[in-house]
Amino acid sequence: MYKIQLFIQSLFVVLTFELVFLSQFSHADVGTAAHYRTPYLPTACYGNDATQFPSSNLFASAGEGIWDNGAACGRQYLVRCISAAHPRTCIPGQTIQIRVVDRALSSVSRPSRHGATIVLSKTAFRMIARPSTSYINIEFQQV
Repeated sequence: MYKIQLFIQSLFVVLTFELVFLSQFSHADVGTAAHYRTPYLPTACYGNDATQFPSSNLFASAGEGIWDNGAACGRQYLVRCISAAHPRTCIPGQTIQIRVVDRALSSVSRPSRHGATIVLSKTAFRMIARPSTSYINIEFQQV
C-alpha cells in the first residue's frame, strides 16, 4: 500500500510540474526560426538608431507571417526551440524573450534560411539551440 501511495504522490508532483511548465505556452504558436548576424543596421523598424537593440542582444527580425505591416516592431515574444532536423539541437528548458526590431524580408543581413517565422540574432539563437544548425522549429508567444 505504501508503494502505491508513493507512486501516486510522485505522479502528482510530475503532473503538476508539467502543467505549470506547459501552461507558460498554452496559447503559443508553432513556427520556425533561423538566425542572422551583423550588420544589423539599418532596420525596417528604427533605422540607424543603435539604441533599439536590447542590451541582452536578444532581438529578431519578423518573418512575413508576423510582420503585420510593421505593427510587429517592438513586440516581444517568448521563444523556445521544440525540434530540429538533427537530434539534440535544442537546448532543453531554455526559453528566451526577444524584441522585434526588423523585417526579415528586408534586413541588411540575410537569414541563415529564408521563410522563417522569426529570424533571431546570433546571441538569441545560441541561447535556445546549438549554433551548428540553420533552422529550428519553435513555439512562440507574444508577451
